[in-house]
Amino acid sequence: MEVGAAGFERHLPLLRARIRRAAFLAFDMEFTGLHSSCPENNEPSLFDSPVERYLKARQSVQRFTVTQLGMWCIHTTFISFPQHWALWMLNSPSLHLAFSSCLIMALTIISDLDRDVLKKAIDEVTCWIAAAEEDDTMVLQDLSGYQMFEVQLVLRQALQNVWTQPLGDKKVMVKKVSLRHRQLLENSLYDCCQKELILLSARGFTNLFQTLVKAKKPLVGHNMLMDLMHLHDKFYKPLPESYEDFKRNIHILFPVLIDTKTVTKSIWKKCPFPRVSSLLEVYEVLCSSNLNPTDPASPVITLASDCSRYAEKKSPHEAGYDAFLCGSVLLKSAHLLLCRSTDDAVEADPSFSQYLTVLAEYLNEVNFIRGGVSSINFSGEDASCQHLPLLVVHVKGRPGLNERQIYQEFNAFCRFDVRRLSKNQFLLLSNKFKDIRRVLREYKDHPHLRVSFYRRWKHSPSVNCLLQANAVIKPTYEQERTISTVSGSKRCHSQYRSSC
Repeated sequence: MEVGAAGFERHLPLLRARIRRAAFLAFDMEFTGLHSSCPENNEPSLFDSPVERYLKARQSVQRFTVTQLGMWCIHTTFISFPQHWALWMLNSPSLHLAFSSCLIMALTIISDLDRDVLKKAIDEVTCWIAAAEEDDTMVLQDLSGYQMFEVQLVLRQALQNVWTQPLGDKKVMVKKVSLRHRQLLENSLYDCCQKELILLSARGFTNLFQTLVKAKKPLVGHNMLMDLMHLHDKFYKPLPESYEDFKRNIHILFPVLIDTKTVTKSIWKKCPFPRVSSLLEVYEVLCSSNLNPTDPASPVITLASDCSRYAEKKSPHEAGYDAFLCGSVLLKSAHLLLCRSTDDAVEADPSFSQYLTVLAEYLNEVNFIRGGVSSINFSGEDASCQHLPLLVVHVKGRPGLNERQIYQEFNAFCRFDVRRLSKNQFLLLSNKFKDIRRVLREYKDHPHLRVSFYRRWKHSPSVNCLLQANAVIKPTYEQERTISTVSGSKRCHSQYRSSC
């Protein structure tokens, strides 16, 4: 089911009911951008701690918006899943939502468009009403779903002698009426532009977000950190400055999170599971006949008739399709882990509670892409950061090199993240031992770049500064001691002569 602006309010009760009945909810979001280029060096780095990554991502989330949101409601019967629906949306900071299946536009463009449409409508009505007689009408055209509500609300507040009524097909009728007639119309039960309906439309997906929060169903995503940050920022509250506050808020909103990236990374180690990267590749591997080919209890996933195009054509990075993939990957991964956890045959139609049992170690562990930890723990403290050995590059004879130039130098044959250590020293960090070995070998005799393992006692600027300070302090202390000794000797000698 694809839900647009025109039918959102009509479908809202059904969508709420499906969320309440669901065993868990799989979702995916698409954004207008991922990593902001302002400030510089805002992209993920292996050097990042969870706090550093959050602060980087927070700046990006505040600059971009959500263009698509797909959700899959999974019910307790795992034989077929007809309850698949997708929401496609454009969002603005004031939570005025417009839905479209094809339009992707930046927030500022949408806001300017709404203002221009509103100004044009007011100008047309103001010019018309001066010469109009009572019961005369005019029609405003080419209004989107939310614009139809907004134009009516503004005209009714600004002009006491008009009444408005939507005609459908992006049109609104404006009628000149008497004050008495206006009062009667305002009290009508059939006014489709009542304030409650306007607010319902203005809140858009926020209505459904509140249902998600109240339902407290397990929320499933794939590499879902950015999705969670956008959910918080666009539909709950602006992202807090504190990383710990963000974690705490998300855990209160969604007590059970499952990241299929975290789950499948573990399956690589426990099962004969090919190492693939994208969500679609993971789904295809789990659906292949090589994994439990004769297992009669394996989940069989059937698409609803209105989503049959997903069976006929792959649509990666389409939010609804990725939500379907995410839910499917979770079910098949959980079933695979359940089969590996017991020597007995798994009963037909396993319950979701059985799946949650084998998934227990992954709950609330959200994958941390290319950073100092493997995952973020939303229900406790994060693990301490761990890295492969650091390399340090000492530059000779090439002054003025920056991090980008060092990165390009080594990126020619392997992937390293770079961070400046001092004026002529840079740190290199990789997640592959083979790249470390190769760099040490290739740059062994380089005339300008000397590469070696980083040693804190040798290369750390703070340690070097401390050693230099000690070196300065120590001679001063010795000098004072010598002076004190000499002075003491002189005094003793003088006293000795006096006593004689």
